[in-house]
Amino acid sequence: MTDRELLELAAKAAGIEPVYCYESRRNCLRVGDKKSYAIWRPLTDDGEALRLAVNLGIQIDPRTHVGAIHVYGSAGRVDEPCALTSKPYAETRRAIVRAAAEIGRTKPDRMQPVEVSP
Repeated sequence: MTDRELLELAAKAAGIEPVYCYESRRNCLRVGDKKSYAIWRPLTDDGEALRLAVNLGIQIDPRTHVGAIHVYGSAGRVDEPCALTSKPYAETRRAIVRAAAEIGRTKPDRMQPVEVSP
C-alpha cells in the first residue's frame, strides 16, 4: 500500500474530511478546501500520529527488541517490522498510521440516506 493510500484510509478512520489532495513532496494530505486547508502528516509528525492513536483508541507496544512494533486497534493487530538500529519514532508513527488505515478500510463510505416508508 502506498503512503497516499495509508494516509487517505487513516483520515477516513479518523473522520478527517474533506481531503483536498495528497502532496507527495511533503508526504501529507491537505485537508479542508482550496482556500482554507491544513496539512495533515502523521507519518512524519509525532504529535499528529499520537493524536490519531488517541482518537482511534490505538494501543502501542513499541518493544523494538523483538523486531516489530505491535499496534492494536479495533481492526486487530498490526506489526511494523523494525531493526534495533533504525528509527523507532518513524516506525511507531508508520505502525499507528497502518493500524488507522486498517480501521478506515473496514469503515463504510458515507452512507446515503435511506427513505423509510410509513
